[in-house]
Amino acid sequence: MKILVTGAAGFIGAFTSQRFIEQGHEVVGIDNLNDYYDVNLKYGRLAWLNALPQFEFKQVELGDTQAVNAVFAEHQFDRVVHLAAQAGVRYSITNPHAYVESNLVGFVNILEACRHNNIEHLVYASSSSVYGLNTDIPYSTSDRVDHPVSLYAATKKSNELMAHTYSHLYGLPTTGLRFFTVYGPWGRPDMAYFSFTKAILEGKTIDVYNHGKMQRDFTYIDDIVEGVTRIANKIPTGVEGWSPESGDTSRSSAPYKIYNIGNHNTVELGTFIETIEKVLGKTADKRYLDMQPGDVLATYANVDDLIADVDFAPNTSLEVGLEKFVRWYHEFYKV
Repeated sequence: MKILVTGAAGFIGAFTSQRFIEQGHEVVGIDNLNDYYDVNLKYGRLAWLNALPQFEFKQVELGDTQAVNAVFAEHQFDRVVHLAAQAGVRYSITNPHAYVESNLVGFVNILEACRHNNIEHLVYASSSSVYGLNTDIPYSTSDRVDHPVSLYAATKKSNELMAHTYSHLYGLPTTGLRFFTVYGPWGRPDMAYFSFTKAILEGKTIDVYNHGKMQRDFTYIDDIVEGVTRIANKIPTGVEGWSPESGDTSRSSAPYKIYNIGNHNTVELGTFIETIEKVLGKTADKRYLDMQPGDVLATYANVDDLIADVDFAPNTSLEVGLEKFVRWYHEFYKV
């Protein structure tokens, strides 16, 4: 198959592209290579992707309708895995327009291109952030997600609604993936595990929000990629007899589905920091602060439908995942 992967120079996009190629598929990757974080990481990921003969890269801005349409016109894609987005909960508070342009305008462009080019399946990245003020954990895809607490989360919830509209109106099969705190080698520097590691190694103080009492479902990159590639082959169909009154908002009478991809385990921030300290062999200098606007107290994924539909659940332990990340960090930054 020929697969379009958006955000191919990104953390999840690069590893997903590599996995598809290992499976024998052709991949065209697009990315705008913005400077939200260190572009050297993006160019580094692209370097190992460009070495693969089944990979082709194009620098494209998702908000540029003509550029997106040109990519679809040049290639006859079978499936699209849309991972490009403006990421970051806190950044969305200070730079809201970046999220509108990439996550809303860009997503409409992808939806339109998919429906006009007979794409078999659109898989797209949502986020655990959509659960917002929900307090009933573990989070289930059948839960209502009507109360986001950041613009980033609101754009991801909007993506799910937009995808359902296209599934309903045009029969476009769409699957949204709610990722839970993805980490690992080549990851994003704005994520806590990355910034904590850097600060600890440099002997700097780390900020510990909510006094270390927040909880997160940390999911290793290999598990995310395994979930994405399996789900790409699980094309949704409408559920006969489904109605909104059924209560399951992750399905529909249209060819539409939502999955959680998380480690189905929650770790307190204090324990997470202790694990990093153990792996690094160094103790962090900590500054305890109140919770920041836009953050949620806990995330925890129910993955029962992921297991039922594609026979997979993430299972990499935090200790193993962080050891792999730290090994890569030492090699990449030569520290």
